[in-house]
Amino acid sequence: MGDEKPTQCPFCGSDKKYIKDGAEAKPIVNEAVEIGEKSQENLMKTLRLEINAVETYQCMAGKADTYEIKAMYKRLAKVELEHATIVTKLLKIEKPETADKTCADDDRENFEATAKLEDNATKLYAGFMEQAEEEIVKKFFEALTKVESEHLELVEKYLN
Repeated sequence: MGDEKPTQCPFCGSDKKYIKDGAEAKPIVNEAVEIGEKSQENLMKTLRLEINAVETYQCMAGKADTYEIKAMYKRLAKVELEHATIVTKLLKIEKPETADKTCADDDRENFEATAKLEDNATKLYAGFMEQAEEEIVKKFFEALTKVESEHLELVEKYLN
């Protein structure tokens, strides 16, 4: 362990600006705030998208040609699951079960599908951030937009 904060959260991938020391930490899921109807709707869409990503990346990890790619997809699945968990805590609902999903047998096809999924999520979450009236929901979608755009950058390296 070092003296400095990590550059990203090892669980959800958010930027270090959201990482606080123990005494100053105020996780958004612990804040008592009423979430409006529009934000609830957007968070439910987010939950479905994140669970879909978990299922998709688990499939892709199982079909990856190399350990490096398998590890990348396993890590992405864990991060997306953490995003889904945060949503369930914000909405105070149970986390849905994941199911098996089909995906391509070819790494390149899976990279292309991943890029499409992450690009869609980045744009969608940026819109949800603008629509949110609650500060904690805005903050969540701001962080999520950044993380998903970094996922897109990661997979684009494999496409080039």
